Amino acid sequence: MTRAERFAAGSVVLGLLVLALKAAAWWLTGSAALYSDALESTVNVAGSAVALSALRLAAKPADANHPSGHDKAEFFAAVIEGVMIVVAALSIFSHAYYSFRAPSPLETPWVGLALTALATAINGAWAFALLRAGRALRSPALVADGRHLFGDVVSSVGIIAGVAIAVTSGILALDPLLAAATGVYVLWSGTSVIRSSVGGLMDEAPEPAVLDKVRELVATHAEGALEAHDLRMRQAGRLTFLQFHLVVPGSMSVADSHAICDRIEAALTAAMPHLVVTIHVEPEAKAKAHGVPVL
Repeated sequence: MTRAERFAAGSVVLGLLVLALKAAAWWLTGSAALYSDALESTVNVAGSAVALSALRLAAKPADANHPSGHDKAEFFAAVIEGVMIVVAALSIFSHAYYSFRAPSPLETPWVGLALTALATAINGAWAFALLRAGRALRSPALVADGRHLFGDVVSSVGIIAGVAIAVTSGILALDPLLAAATGVYVLWSGTSVIRSSVGGLMDEAPEPAVLDKVRELVATHAEGALEAHDLRMRQAGRLTFLQFHLVVPGSMSVADSHAICDRIEAALTAAMPHLVVTIHVEPEAKAKAHGVPVL
């Protein structure tokens, strides 16, 4: 089991613990707001299970049917988790509506709030660990899971404060209103996860700063060549693919041009781990005015 898979498995275990705490808080109080919090934790567990399955698939080596590997499976997992979050938000809206129409006093609210606070503390610590591990391992699935958990922490803090105000003030309508507000936040979180994951599936280009860094490295380490053009980059899970054309003098030998390519690739992979580089060598007649000039 890879390190990323271990984190995903840990998310499933901790998610079940947090779900049990929040479900108990809702069952004890009957609060619509705490129901919304518990429902989001249900999505957390399901999303973590999907992420674990995707990470196992992504860890498979390249084969004849998938020559570039299986890393994009992580993007599919993130999309599925985003859809789950959206469905949870719709259920929260429904429950908040019926609770608003027929509000009822909360039972044993302080015990429920204490359980929710404990669950929130666990989620906060694990969200931080997931985000740090996801960025270090370049795992979209772990990053999506961490962001979702962090969103859960933010909404839970708001719910705890709001329910406490509702209990002390006696304004019962605050409880379903808090649930509806939580649903809005959950809906925004789900659409954000879907949007970022679809970008990866559609091979969106990286940030301009990343492209500028690549151009600078190529220009600095391509001594002997004339220019580089048609740079293209795409990300597939933890891997980033780069391809470009390198223009060399027509009289240069294959060995010399290959040595330049090796030097460029070594510099790029040293600065950007998990980069897969493909360089197509062309004679000077193929030069383009918009290419990257060699320094």
